[in-house]
Amino acid sequence: MSTDFQQARLSLGVRLRELRTEAGVNGRDLAGRLGWPASKISKLENGKQTATPADLHAWAEALGCPETAAELKGRLQGLEYRYRGWKRVLAGGHRVREEAGVRHGREAAVTTGYEPAIIPGIFQIAEYARHVLTRATDLDDGPRDIEEGVCARLKRQESLYQRGKRFRFIMSEAALYVQICPPDVLAAQLDRLGGLLGLDSVEVGIVPLGAPVAVIPKHGFWIYDDRLAIVETWNAELRLDEPADIALYRKVWGKLHDAAVYGPTAHRLIARARSTLALAAT
Repeated sequence: MSTDFQQARLSLGVRLRELRTEAGVNGRDLAGRLGWPASKISKLENGKQTATPADLHAWAEALGCPETAAELKGRLQGLEYRYRGWKRVLAGGHRVREEAGVRHGREAAVTTGYEPAIIPGIFQIAEYARHVLTRATDLDDGPRDIEEGVCARLKRQESLYQRGKRFRFIMSEAALYVQICPPDVLAAQLDRLGGLLGLDSVEVGIVPLGAPVAVIPKHGFWIYDDRLAIVETWNAELRLDEPADIALYRKVWGKLHDAAVYGPTAHRLIARARSTLALAAT
């Protein structure tokens, strides 16, 4: 869980405690009014549990200050903007989430990113993307609108050919070998990636296996100009718009950039992975 998210949840808890104290109600009495266990009052006030909009509405009503419900829900909305579990991110389906990516890419002049284990989404062919979204759906028991999600993901690639756009991505060499799809699909994906290296708008760096790195490559992330960083973990998507957070991820990207190879050397790594697949098939 992100530090910013936890700090925001603690801040909401402090505000809940303030309202209870101002109303002259102790935690046990409030729990009785709400029909909740006393432990829930403590967890919400101490930032150990995330409130729902219904919780906040009930809290304000029980303390006799219903006018504060809108303020509390506004605080929660800000918290949820930063940290959203995948079930919530994908509540509207893969297509909605991918269309949000289209909007981010359309608004950004420079998109920067890092992927440790897969080919970045904006470079994916349809069949590879289909397997990526299927794996995500299987893990989180998410929506099954795979085909709609694939179509929306491919639409993001239109920006690769738009004047004035820049895409600077780094991936681990391991991403060229991870078989989340059949070997023939991965081979076609590597062919596509190699072809993109010739685009003026695209810069692809690959961190070779065994290369010394000055930072631990924990997880993937995307940065849109200097206004937004999106970080994906196993359980959630973080949306970071504080300058300090964006600066940190730019620093991480810079250290990975120093370890990566580009141009003909990167192309040779892709070709080697492609040859390995061909040999395995014989």
